[in-house]
Amino acid sequence: MTGEFSTDWLLLREPADAAARATELAGLDDLARYDGRIVVRDLGCGTGSMMRWLAPLLPGPQHWILQDRDPALLSYAQQHVPEGVSAEIAELDVTALGDQHLAGVSLVTCSALLDLFTAEEVTALADLCVASRTPALFTLSVAGEVTLDPPHPLDEQVTAAFNDHQRRQSGQRWLLGPEAVGATAEAFAKAGVSVTTRPSPWHLGAQQAPLILQWLRGWVAAAAEQRPDLELDGYLAARSAAAGAGELTVTVGHQDLLACTD
Repeated sequence: MTGEFSTDWLLLREPADAAARATELAGLDDLARYDGRIVVRDLGCGTGSMMRWLAPLLPGPQHWILQDRDPALLSYAQQHVPEGVSAEIAELDVTALGDQHLAGVSLVTCSALLDLFTAEEVTALADLCVASRTPALFTLSVAGEVTLDPPHPLDEQVTAAFNDHQRRQSGQRWLLGPEAVGATAEAFAKAGVSVTTRPSPWHLGAQQAPLILQWLRGWVAAAAEQRPDLELDGYLAARSAAAGAGELTVTVGHQDLLACTD
């Protein structure tokens, strides 16, 4: 699986991610039942933001296996492990995950990742978790819902174009985009596993203007790539000016999913 996630971008979004995740899922019994050390495998860990959010919510001693395909991100994550938590790194693409990688693992996690999977890949991931009886907590998957205030006549077209871009063909792979959580939930449910989902939207305002500006550039660029006919330079300029002035609020829909395997 490929992807472009810079350290700067991931660190910029980390506070918004932490505020958005559905904390109640981390408090469910399946994540708090371990008497000994909890071993968490974090897929596509990036800078380690999931670890820094979740580790304080889990009981007892913890060991994290930080998995990513980007050695620079792994290096940052390894250098920013929360106090009292041990960690190791694993340079591995998430699509290369196998049975051996879940041996002894108490929990599988990922954040802002499922929408980059295909239907076949989320089914394979669910099957691995079920076969190893490993609970899974997958957070911040794109839900395809964006609201900007004040509104603009092009908002709906840009949102639709972005969502289509998320569902695009990448090489021989068709990405799930906004359908990722539904497909993942279905894959677990077919295996007889209990699934809980919760909304986890970003709510961004004037205090998050730098994040809004960076998000706008990526969001509009993806929409423009999908729909060159929209000519979005003026739209981006107007929206960026409003954000820079603290006059734009943005809600970006995400979903979190917990699959309990017992």
